Amino acid sequence: MAKLERILHVDDDEDIRTLTKMALELVGKYQIDQFGSGEEALSACEGLTPQLFLLDYMMPGMSGEELWRRLQVVPGLEQIPVVFMTAKTEQSFSQRLIDEGALDVITKPFEIGELCRQIEAAWAKLPGTS
Repeated sequence: MAKLERILHVDDDEDIRTLTKMALELVGKYQIDQFGSGEEALSACEGLTPQLFLLDYMMPGMSGEELWRRLQVVPGLEQIPVVFMTAKTEQSFSQRLIDEGALDVITKPFEIGELCRQIEAAWAKLPGTS
């Protein structure tokens, strides 16, 4: 059973990146690789070994969904699961992303204390994880 240890997080909002990093590193004890844009993540992802993508859905230039599709063709990252973060609250939107393969969709603004629990619950959906 693989324990979640390393997350690649992409969000264009610096405050969200700071809060997410604090919550996931301090509370969850995860290693976080963070980027401010899809382009930045793509140019730096070679050699990284994330177990989970945590992607903002709405970003300028490249959406989180487009970034996920592009990360899936990077050697070594093809099978990495994704959790999206978004301000879109429509259940049908979240369900569409889950139907297309996302583990979960976390609505922003999120509760800092709940973020690790939400990530862990999403991770637990994978077979052979703990």
